[in-house]
Amino acid sequence: MSEETGRQRIDKWLWFARFAKSRSIAQKLVAGGKVRVNRDKIDASSRLVRPGDVLTLSLERQIRVVRILDPGTRRGPAPEAQRLYEDLTPPAVLTEPVIRGGPRPTKRDRRVLDAFHSASSGDPGENFPNDDED
Repeated sequence: MSEETGRQRIDKWLWFARFAKSRSIAQKLVAGGKVRVNRDKIDASSRLVRPGDVLTLSLERQIRVVRILDPGTRRGPAPEAQRLYEDLTPPAVLTEPVIRGGPRPTKRDRRVLDAFHSASSGDPGENFPNDDED
């Protein structure tokens, strides 16, 4: 009956789209206030959703924003499940800079670095000629 109108229970859709491993886990997500439909927090897993609804899911390590494209008819493989929604989640912003390390420095590289550090640790004017002396 609900498949004819294109509407489906939110817990069933979350399970079909593979956001939850089981329907009971999907029901707990909804009951725990972890799901919003079109910005409205819901707490009933019997809430019907339809194509075009935007879901905000607060999962363990991330927040996902998806638009429902199709109610689905079964819980199929992952590629089939990904066709049920469009991911609207903005790309993650890195909070820490990425440090890319190369190979370990050679003995020659360490000598150059040590010479640089010892030269710069003294008086800054020591290595440069004084402009006042002519």
